[in-house]
Amino acid sequence: MGKIIAIANQKGGVGKTTTSINLAASLGVLEKKVLLIDADPQANATSGIGMDVESVEVGTYQLLEHSHAPKEAIVKTDTPNLDIIPAHIDLVAIEIELVDKDQREYMLKKALVDIKDDYDYIIIDCAPSLGLLTLNALTAADAVIIPIQCEYFALEGLGKLLNTIKSVQKIHNKELDIEGLLLTMYDSRLRLSNQVVEEVQKHFNDMVFQTIIQRNVRLSEAPSYGESIINYDAASKGATNYLSLAKEIINKNA
Repeated sequence: MGKIIAIANQKGGVGKTTTSINLAASLGVLEKKVLLIDADPQANATSGIGMDVESVEVGTYQLLEHSHAPKEAIVKTDTPNLDIIPAHIDLVAIEIELVDKDQREYMLKKALVDIKDDYDYIIIDCAPSLGLLTLNALTAADAVIIPIQCEYFALEGLGKLLNTIKSVQKIHNKELDIEGLLLTMYDSRLRLSNQVVEEVQKHFNDMVFQTIIQRNVRLSEAPSYGESIINYDAASKGATNYLSLAKEIINKNA
């Protein structure tokens, strides 16, 4: 039985897509079967794993529309054990199209029923908003990972996101867990980074992953080559961090 994990935060630039791609690739390298779903109209996870976004004909949009079977949208990647359901800019239109549909929050959940058992983990890269796309991801997911950057406004907006998660738990998905808060873009030389880590750990103690994702040049270069950090530079600090996160998740779910 696969576990569906949404990576969500309505703030942009906190490392959602970086985490989605590299966590998925790390789980794949650790011999788990993984499906990455790009549920962000910017389609950065799609291009970041080496796919040409323009050439996507069947992807998340068709999945949410239920016009194609999920298996028709799945594409193999160059990373071991990792498949992707890509996105295209046309995903922007889906929120408007779903608005008057019955059970519009459950479109993704229904679409994934047939393939959930084919994977150990399904990772959903959410859009930086709390719209219908993210709501679909949270309704379909078993758990959510919230990336938080180690910067000044780190906790701003977190309350809003946690409230959204609470209301999803209440109305749409009682089973939804918080897998953990993930501290990203950490720079040990900055006092501020250390303060944010302390603050988040003090407020949320057990909810925070032990693994902290450090700022790493190789990590920010990798997507421009269309590769995960595992394929791009397996010896880099970024690869070590994400492998450590993947192991933490595997152990937690063992």
